[in-house]
Amino acid sequence: MTTATAFSLARRLKAGETVHSGWCGLPAPIVAELVGREGFPAVTLDAQHGLWDTASLLAGIAQVRQGGAAAIVRIPVGEFATVSRALDFGAEGIIAPMINTPTDARAYVSFAKFPPLGERSWGPHRATTLANMPDQKVYLREANAVTVTFAMIETRTALENVEAIAATPGIDALFLGPADLSIALSNGADVDPMSLDVDRELDRITGAAQKAGKVMGAYCHSVERAVALAKRGVRFLAVGSDMGFLRAGAAAALKALKS
Repeated sequence: MTTATAFSLARRLKAGETVHSGWCGLPAPIVAELVGREGFPAVTLDAQHGLWDTASLLAGIAQVRQGGAAAIVRIPVGEFATVSRALDFGAEGIIAPMINTPTDARAYVSFAKFPPLGERSWGPHRATTLANMPDQKVYLREANAVTVTFAMIETRTALENVEAIAATPGIDALFLGPADLSIALSNGADVDPMSLDVDRELDRITGAAQKAGKVMGAYCHSVERAVALAKRGVRFLAVGSDMGFLRAGAAAALKALKS
């Protein structure tokens, strides 16, 4: 039986709920908190293409949690040491890009999960507070179950290995990276997250996740896309971005002023 925890992401996904996440690239903890306070149950801090560093991640994770949302961190490609640091800071989930093979998946898990699943190093002093697990032995026992590992599928190689990646112990979810996958499928000719090729592969990736009993997630460039993917079995939907929200709000205000 899992001990009660302030962490909610894993529980909601395991219960079959659909979870929406805001997406933040700007290293502004208060902005990430505000996105969560608007009702997003999760907020993803993008340290791959966004501007988050160690100090801002530490503050951002805490402020997202303070706002009532689950904090998720997308790490830079291959920087698995960032996985355990983000989890130590109190992240409830990690999105790892370019997981192309079962070897990649196992390396990722080794930093994300404690034994017997992985070899995560001990040091979750901030996480125990944010998870409301002050007893370190309780956190050690429960951490693997209450944190979520997302493996991004975004290359031809990943597609070839998608079932093996999904079946890797310690991988909790697959996550579609539509932009990079569109580049891969077009052999570098185009970037189109909404391409028919990407759309066709979505069902294949979702099927692999479901076969392995794992969650399917995806990045969605629009609300409309998120609604459509939810109907196709995607249960973790990262929607839009902080920069997009700011630009849309500013544009709408200016348009209203000029009307």
